[in-house]
Amino acid sequence: MKVWRKSRLFILGTLPLAVGISIWQSWSWWNWAISPVQTGKNSSANVQELKSLQLEIPNGTAAQQIGTNLQKSGLIRSKLAWNLWTKYLTWQNPEGGFKAGTYELSPSLSLKEIADRVWKGKVIQSTYTIPEGWSLQQMAKYFQSKDFFSSEEFLAATVEINRSKYPWLPEDINSLEGFLYPDTYEIPNGTITPQEIVQQMLKQFQIVALPVYKSQTNSTPLNLSLKDWVTFASIVEKEAVIPKERPLISGVFTSRLQKGMKLESDPTVEYALGIRQTADKPLTFNQVKVQSPYNTYANPGLPPAPIANPGLESLKATLTPQATDYLFFVARYDGTHVFSRTLQDHQKAVVQIRRQRNLKSQNQ
Repeated sequence: MKVWRKSRLFILGTLPLAVGISIWQSWSWWNWAISPVQTGKNSSANVQELKSLQLEIPNGTAAQQIGTNLQKSGLIRSKLAWNLWTKYLTWQNPEGGFKAGTYELSPSLSLKEIADRVWKGKVIQSTYTIPEGWSLQQMAKYFQSKDFFSSEEFLAATVEINRSKYPWLPEDINSLEGFLYPDTYEIPNGTITPQEIVQQMLKQFQIVALPVYKSQTNSTPLNLSLKDWVTFASIVEKEAVIPKERPLISGVFTSRLQKGMKLESDPTVEYALGIRQTADKPLTFNQVKVQSPYNTYANPGLPPAPIANPGLESLKATLTPQATDYLFFVARYDGTHVFSRTLQDHQKAVVQIRRQRNLKSQNQ
């Protein structure tokens, strides 16, 4: 009986110690399991040097499979620890889950940091920037140069007019020229398609530009339809180089439209011909006479559709043009323009600018 009591006392005395050791071992294992595979301290001959790598997680991949893939890739130490952490994340946010996509991951990240990225869907993003005033053709060449897709694929996507998703799109357009909002965008690498990029830019137009059109009042000089508004703004965008001149250029064109005068805008001829004039190679008289509905030297009013994709300031300038009695302007080829009230003054300005240009060329 005494021996049994001594044994019981021994067991009871050592039990807390055993539990403590077990807890300590579990805690030590957990800290080891969730720590980065590679750190500055353990980068030695015993630890293989691993660089960041891209890991693709397809749609529908189970959380346990993600852990297996991470361990095989050398990004985490223990898939068991991954599974335990997954249960904790699910308990915290039952509606959440790991997101499919391509991730840039490094063995210098802890298991928690890797899980956080995949849980929040912080996939690799590509960026693209569309300047104000670019045409669809310019966008197409740009996307092809970035190896996103071919220019033909992009142009094919821009003639798909999805009015069920964007009912505000005008009925009488054959392409999305003018309605793809110029901006800088981010897009997940796994979703780079012409259709997805078109969707991004249409959504941005809907968010940024459409409310501006809907907010116009009765004081707006011209009662423009949505298509005509964007068309007018695209001409202002192509003509204006210096931002402060936008309202004045818009004012000149507004006055010409109100008086029934032709706009006589060079960018409309350039669009019709698919060219771009320069200071050394300005438009010729024969080019200005080209037979095209986009040629505003030959046809009164606005072209049948936009000639570029205007930015917000040009869109605003067409609704609030600067009041002016100027009816003409000519480019100095330094970004600014000379504005004139009469045709005679305009012709003098044209001759003077050409003379200055010729003298500059001779002196070079």
